[in-house]
Amino acid sequence: MLIIKESRELNSFLSLFELTGLKVSFVPTMGALHQGHLALIRRANQSGGLVVCSIFVNPTQFNKAEDLEKYPVQTQSDIDLLKANGCDVVFLPEKEEIYPNGTEYNLPFDPEHLDEIMEGKFRPGHFKGVAQVVHRLLELVQPQELIMGEKDFQQVAVIRKMISDLELGIELITCRTVREKDGLAMSSRNQLLEARYREKAKVIYQSMVECSQNLKSLKPSEAIYLALEQIESAGLKPEYFELVDPLSLLSISDEQIKGPIQACVAAWAGDIRLIDNMQVRH
Repeated sequence: MLIIKESRELNSFLSLFELTGLKVSFVPTMGALHQGHLALIRRANQSGGLVVCSIFVNPTQFNKAEDLEKYPVQTQSDIDLLKANGCDVVFLPEKEEIYPNGTEYNLPFDPEHLDEIMEGKFRPGHFKGVAQVVHRLLELVQPQELIMGEKDFQQVAVIRKMISDLELGIELITCRTVREKDGLAMSSRNQLLEARYREKAKVIYQSMVECSQNLKSLKPSEAIYLALEQIESAGLKPEYFELVDPLSLLSISDEQIKGPIQACVAAWAGDIRLIDNMQVRH
């Protein structure tokens, strides 16, 4: 497995690899890897080409400096995990490699309503930061495939729109959310949870499972109310629980209950903010 830190070295290597005619499959991460990330690496391996994984903690997608500072960094163990799971190249750029001209947003891409609802509403500017760094990484890696996890459902929608709007010609492949035994979605932030909140955090998944059942007899607004109540009763602070169309991410009204519905949730478990989603109606 190659470890590359400079974009110039990455470009030289990829130019040689291009002669093979094989695909480049790319998995962007911020490190602190877990089984969810490794599932993405394994999916990338199925394409039979080069598997590239980046580790870069992107400063432009954090709303608070303290959130950036406490984000877990464990680079050596991440490298060991990637090597053991079939990654071919790890790209470990410094900030200057990603943002040689500064971090000001200059992409000709507007996330539009996706930047104003749910995560966009509570984390203003977050998705522009995500789009900015993913676009830059795609410029450097030049993959045919981009592999992302469905756990960050709204983020995937933003990147899908960016690929389409900017005509990047890259296939976006998504993988299902990997969960702990009690249903909690695997996340790099889980390791920051206090023990008492780790136990309580399973209610996020439970609330979506129960919502799925409730939608068989209740209106969406009623199911949302019960879900928020369930999360709060367990000792978490819900930020939102939304039922949306899985393609447009627009809210489902009480009159519009046909077709698939996605539940999207954000809640605070102590000082740690957790997000999750699940299709609650097929």
